[in-house]
Amino acid sequence: MKSEPEILRLADPGPASAAAWRLFASVQAELAACLPAEATIEHVGATAVPGCLGKGDLDIAVRVPPDRFAACRAVLGRRYPDNPGSVRTADFAAFQDEATEPPLGIQLVALGSELDVFVRFRDRLRIDRALAGHYNALKQAHAGRPMAAYRAAKDAFIAAALAAPAEARPGDSPG
Repeated sequence: MKSEPEILRLADPGPASAAAWRLFASVQAELAACLPAEATIEHVGATAVPGCLGKGDLDIAVRVPPDRFAACRAVLGRRYPDNPGSVRTADFAAFQDEATEPPLGIQLVALGSELDVFVRFRDRLRIDRALAGHYNALKQAHAGRPMAAYRAAKDAFIAAALAAPAEARPGDSPG
């Protein structure tokens, strides 16, 4: 039996962000108690950026020194199921908890690795409101459509945003 594709559904950013910040405070305290002191625990994703559209979930980036990655992956793996839709590498692992409200995603990443981009992208969106507007437009264009196409467009947008100087943004036309 063929399953229906997952569809992008956007949440109202105000209430979604408030709920995510409440859950973040709780999860951050829990993780700080079981992870090494060198771990940084950051609220990332749309709910961490004022006015940013998103699915209404909470995304957390846990950044650790490379030599602490395996131990932290084991700790998180005992607490949360793997995110089956995410890539896994020697320096990146994703976990989820769909039972929380809002749903929770945790990205464990080794500092300085290729996928250590979550905090930089969040900060770019917070500083550059035009970039955030382009990102919202991308999300609106994919709302109600399959997640696979959205994820591909989002990945390309993030790569371009992080590669471009601050004054050149994805979605801007030259000249």
